[in-house]
Amino acid sequence: MSRHQSYPFFDLKRADVPDDLCPVATELNPMLPGDWRSMRPVVDRDKCVKCAVCWLYCPVQCVVEHAAWFDFNLATCKGCGICAHECPQRAITMIEEAQ
Repeated sequence: MSRHQSYPFFDLKRADVPDDLCPVATELNPMLPGDWRSMRPVVDRDKCVKCAVCWLYCPVQCVVEHAAWFDFNLATCKGCGICAHECPQRAITMIEEAQ
């Protein structure tokens, strides 16, 4: 079989394959990581010394800089807790997201 020839079980244009086979993938879903987060970071502003370790380790770069501390963009924060684990000042705690 050539590289460009498709296998029959991947051919979704066949008549016997329903259009709603995979409804999740039929429409664009603008979901952000913050939509499914169960824990969120909270900064103790008195402890934060702006060392930027949380900023360096954040896998989604949701850390936002303020004048004297760092905070988080909760729309993109996925709640992984890496920032809290890596903070040398223990200024970040993870709390359960309110339902």
